[in-house]
Amino acid sequence: MILPFFKKIQNTPRGFRIANTVFFFLSGFGYSSWVSRIPHIKAQLHLSEAEFGTVLFAFPIGLMLTMPFTGRLLNKYSSRYIMLLGAVMFNVVLALPGLAGFVWQLVIILLIFGASRNIFNLSINAQSLEVQKLYKQSIITRFHAVWSIAVFSGAGLGYVMVSRHIAPAHHLLGVSVFMMALTACFYPLSIHNEPVPVKKKFFSMPEKNLIKFAIICFVSMACENTMYDWSGIYFENILHASPKLTSAAFVFFATAVTLGRLFGDYGVMKFGTKRILLYSGIFITLGFLICFLLPFIYPTIFGYVLIGIGVSCVVPLVFSIAGRSSKLSSGSALTSISTIGYLGFLLVPPMVGFISEYLSMKFAFLVMAFLGILMIFMVNKIGENE
Repeated sequence: MILPFFKKIQNTPRGFRIANTVFFFLSGFGYSSWVSRIPHIKAQLHLSEAEFGTVLFAFPIGLMLTMPFTGRLLNKYSSRYIMLLGAVMFNVVLALPGLAGFVWQLVIILLIFGASRNIFNLSINAQSLEVQKLYKQSIITRFHAVWSIAVFSGAGLGYVMVSRHIAPAHHLLGVSVFMMALTACFYPLSIHNEPVPVKKKFFSMPEKNLIKFAIICFVSMACENTMYDWSGIYFENILHASPKLTSAAFVFFATAVTLGRLFGDYGVMKFGTKRILLYSGIFITLGFLICFLLPFIYPTIFGYVLIGIGVSCVVPLVFSIAGRSSKLSSGSALTSISTIGYLGFLLVPPMVGFISEYLSMKFAFLVMAFLGILMIFMVNKIGENE
């Protein structure tokens, strides 16, 4: 029954869309599976928080170092081939952290893991832009909604594995095999695109017309990762909330992100991409301002929901605009924007920690509100024909 279905949808818009959806799921599911076992891998290696924090930094280093390399691959080859390379690397390396017996081994694994995640994520986003071209209505944010749903699924499986005392090595190996099987099944359905060769320096800043998009992505990724890293600590330190309420607040934020992505395409079709980006900046700004001005449990939860809706659709929509650029290939555009965007993802959350240390986390959230204002300013610079 399955094989005839695959033959029926192969080389059709529906087949391309299903394949890209599966690969977005694999990206989120694999990443959250790894994250769910971080405490146990830390315990296995007998590392302190500071030592393990230093080890974890290998992941973003591997990710950032391969940005220009991935851009060149996407300019030279079809994104489906790069997606296959990234998926296989990602699936294989995912099985290794639980097997690391020494710190140096985990550092090398995380360097390669970060590199594979970069190759995989940029290529599936490039694929999503190709699939979007086949549809008149917007479908781009739902791919990212699937990624968010996959994160919930991977975290849920991780909870079950921890509850049943399954070792990280066995858990991650099982996930790796499962993901490799899905990769083999759905790769033949992926869309083939002809790359557009672009002569660029290996390291280069985004083109002038892409800088505003890069800054918008910078703000969105910075705000999203700040919520991942600090939303719980804000509830504990500023609001003195119980552990249950702290967990519930983050669930509200994550749910708002997922729902925003699920319904984002409908918003784009009704209001247009630029207006949705503008609303996103307004929601981000209002959300952080509410947390700053009304540091009480329920107003803060409401602020978290606004922030979640605000960050939910920004990256996929900016990618979709940049992918329509007539001056650059989609691979070059995505790489240029992602390089700046990931700097926000990596650099701003530590800045929140410094501000919290010397002033208060409330003032750190106020700074995030000003970043939201910067995003609104940049969105207003987007032309109607972009």
